[in-house]
Amino acid sequence: MFEGEEVPHFNAPVIQDNSTGWGPCDMPDQFKDMPYQPFSKGDRLGKISDWTGAAFQDKKYINKYQSQFGGGSQYAYYHDEDESTFHLVDTTRVQKPPYQRGRFRQNQRNLRGRGGQRGSHQNQLQLLGKGLKMRDRNQRQQRKWPQRQGMRNNKNQPPIKSRDASVTVRPDWTTIEEMDFPRLTKLSLPNVKEGEDISCCGSLEYYDKTYDRVNVKNEKPLQRIDRIFHTVTTTDDPVIRKLSKTEGNVYATDAILATLMCCTRSNYSWDIVIEKIGDKLFFDKRDNTEFDLLTVNETSVEPPQDDGNSLNSPRNLALEATFINHNFSQQVLKTGEPRYKFEEGNPFISEEEAGEVASVAYRYRKWDLDNGVVLISRCEHDAVMHGPNGELQFVTIKALNEWDSKLSGGVEWRQKLDTQRGAVLANELRNNACKLAKWTVQALLAGSDQVKFGYVSRAHVRDSSKHVILGTQQYKPNEFATQINLNMDNAWGILRCIVDICMKQKDGKYLIMKDPNKPMIRLYDIPDNTFESDNEDADDEEIADNTFQPLYPYSSIKRI
Repeated sequence: MFEGEEVPHFNAPVIQDNSTGWGPCDMPDQFKDMPYQPFSKGDRLGKISDWTGAAFQDKKYINKYQSQFGGGSQYAYYHDEDESTFHLVDTTRVQKPPYQRGRFRQNQRNLRGRGGQRGSHQNQLQLLGKGLKMRDRNQRQQRKWPQRQGMRNNKNQPPIKSRDASVTVRPDWTTIEEMDFPRLTKLSLPNVKEGEDISCCGSLEYYDKTYDRVNVKNEKPLQRIDRIFHTVTTTDDPVIRKLSKTEGNVYATDAILATLMCCTRSNYSWDIVIEKIGDKLFFDKRDNTEFDLLTVNETSVEPPQDDGNSLNSPRNLALEATFINHNFSQQVLKTGEPRYKFEEGNPFISEEEAGEVASVAYRYRKWDLDNGVVLISRCEHDAVMHGPNGELQFVTIKALNEWDSKLSGGVEWRQKLDTQRGAVLANELRNNACKLAKWTVQALLAGSDQVKFGYVSRAHVRDSSKHVILGTQQYKPNEFATQINLNMDNAWGILRCIVDICMKQKDGKYLIMKDPNKPMIRLYDIPDNTFESDNEDADDEEIADNTFQPLYPYSSIKRI
């Protein structure tokens, strides 16, 4: 130490020694008299305060924010002074006399020429002015609190969850056009002639008519048939590649065309890639997507909710419906008899797959949409059968599936299918309007003579691996299109509108996506290397994050 230098002072802090445990011994002054609500780490955090009270709560979600401690919720603190000044007088409900109850009011209003009519009429005249004032006041309140009014009307409905887009929109994408459904429903392209066959490939098995006699009392179990189904996109099709050199300038598959033509009936998000090369357009689906999976109850008032890996989640229901369709379409065929073969074989079959490929035939057809637009599309048939006069008919086979009538809000097939099949089909048209419309469009594009619908239900409600066939039904595609109010002129108009917009763009790659939460589709200008091999790892990573463990082996669907 130097002479004259001041010695520094150190004040030791006050330390509370808790000999019986840990933490402070006394309550700090700033926390005294402060109310404390116990909580658990498992309590759900979702709202700051509840201003609506129990009047607007859905009974289904009443315990959603319930605390694990105590009998009340985490917002159930009441001030002592407020409680002490409140006095409950009477909780008994006053019983109204019969003449004041609701069932007699209409009769009183409709009385003519009876006693008491004059007095009631005078009372109505006296209350007329007051009623008009109350009506005006209620209207002002509704305009002032529209959100509160909306909560009251929807108090019995679960909260609406926003759906995820089928693909993440990237910052470098440019929006070219937004097409809302009200405008698309007004489009029309009449007088489109029947498609002209360019090439026919593949082989078909004959339909087994014994399945027409299946009913609820004579049900048949659905068998698992291991056959390969090829879902090849447009530009990977060797036949379309060959035809693109000499025929047409717009190319697509029937599944892609049906998705575009029936877009106004869709609720879920989907996307289609468009590549413009010179004066040609190629419509493609992306690899490793759920484009080929069938939706379940997409247009229902209460569609299935995404509850993780639940048995009835939208993805698991889509997997179940897809494999039901594959198995049903092959089970109802005569497998032991010779097939009907076209001149050319299946273009996607390889040597090691011989004998394992599903019964399918491909028609490559051409349509003239005027103004130089010529469409080339690959369409499909599932089977052939002999008509009433012995003529050969091409058939499209599809399966409707029942999963849980209580959750889906439908009718029980085992009770109604044999006696009220129209009611069952009407319910399916309401819950699966988009899927049925796309099936009908595909049958019309392919030129199928008949559409066979199978009714397949779970053997047990909680087991999605075993199913039974409860019945079948047959329609002509044109008649069924009229029944479901499907206007092909409007469908061709929607497709032509999209083609015209894309033809005006420069050469490059574009993407059409259905908005996940709004009734509209958007056209994006995307970079040429989007979804290419350099981005495959990122795309696979994105898909893996948004998928669940499938219920069925996915190997029976082969993408090329």
